[in-house]
Amino acid sequence: MLLVNEAGEHLFMDPLAFGEFAAHRLPPSSLVYGDLKARHFLADGPLTIPLELLATKVRTKRSFLDGFTKLHLFVITLRCDHSCPYCQVSRVSGNKKRFDMSPSIAERAIELLFRSPSPSLKVEFQGGEPLLNVELLRFIVERVAARCESEGREVEFVVATNLALLTDDILSFLAQHRILISTSLDGPQFLHNANRPRPGNDSHQVTARNVARAREALGMDRVSALMTTTERSLDYPREIVDEYVRLGFGAIFLRWISPYGFAVRTGLAARYQTAQFLEFYRTALDRIICVNRSGVAFKEVYAELLLRKILTPFPTHYVDLQSPAGAGIGAVVYNYDGDVYASDEARMLAEMGDRTFRLGNVFRDSYEEIFGGDVLRDLTAASVLESLPGCTDCAFLPYCGGDPVFHHRTQGDPIGHRPTSAFCERNMGILRHLFGLMHKGDPFTEGLLTSWATGVDPRESR
Repeated sequence: MLLVNEAGEHLFMDPLAFGEFAAHRLPPSSLVYGDLKARHFLADGPLTIPLELLATKVRTKRSFLDGFTKLHLFVITLRCDHSCPYCQVSRVSGNKKRFDMSPSIAERAIELLFRSPSPSLKVEFQGGEPLLNVELLRFIVERVAARCESEGREVEFVVATNLALLTDDILSFLAQHRILISTSLDGPQFLHNANRPRPGNDSHQVTARNVARAREALGMDRVSALMTTTERSLDYPREIVDEYVRLGFGAIFLRWISPYGFAVRTGLAARYQTAQFLEFYRTALDRIICVNRSGVAFKEVYAELLLRKILTPFPTHYVDLQSPAGAGIGAVVYNYDGDVYASDEARMLAEMGDRTFRLGNVFRDSYEEIFGGDVLRDLTAASVLESLPGCTDCAFLPYCGGDPVFHHRTQGDPIGHRPTSAFCERNMGILRHLFGLMHKGDPFTEGLLTSWATGVDPRESR
């Protein structure tokens, strides 16, 4: 049996021993009694110190709330040179410049950004394809970097790009400001080109070539990639992992398809069930473990996020795995038209005609109205897992999230119905698999998963 407490500490127990524990008959001399006491499942003396320790652990788990909104996403254009059928953001063709963010909108968004109390900021450029509006990208980076320097703040920049428009001049600018690149790679050439078509049908070749160029200019660790699992992808979990390894990546995010934008219009978001994705995920994770056994360090990012919450006292800053959710209070999106949304998914939903999670507009609303208004307050209240039906008595509560935008989109309510939630089914399936690997896995697998959580290579600790 798996026991989990409020602070996210866990313990595996024999069912018979658990029965003794529940009946208050567990002998204090037993080994499991000491484990239960050490991990704050029981107390047999004064409660002051145990409760203070437990409170400290819970407080540490919630430290992602410190500083309020740290991640600020600028959607500087909806234009794109690719025509991916699963595009979640409803991109438009490359000649429609009316879907570009203007400098005046960018200036107002920057003013809102600097109202954030956080000493450390992260600015991410999204699209469409951000490099189609590269002059505005330069403008925002230079303005934000200069102001952060004058105010003594730290800032990190990320650009999410398919890399097709990468030039030496752009690379030089990215290197100058230490801008990270996040690109897309769906797997081997045949799969990537089918999932992410562009004129010339050479999307994979262009990506691979420009990943190499970007690494040379910025550094190996400055370029990461994301994949999206389509129905076609389900048949190739091992090949997808192997392609990431072949191209020199150290990690992969096995990402499911999201029910927004073109993924809905084309029907791709409904082409497979959560159970099929979980089978794909387990197979891919097994392949990743085999890759590590061969001596190649490689990890799965979503597992890493969950394991950090399971095996360490520290939180993650992944907004979908927080309680309350990080939408608005951890991350915010400034859309190309000046509207402000609580999350990237919220602005994707808006492109489909549903502006439920629109927080305001950079011209019409103040910082207080945007970040203190009813929309964000209601959104936050709907994502505190400790108060949600179906979450309050779930053993996985300390590791999960609420994702109110997803539940609004799929179930018509931001709280949602947990027994029929694809979000819950997916997270519970992955968590059960990870706990199973830790409980019944071999020492190598246990050490590997621990190293993902702690960042300590097990080979270095020997």
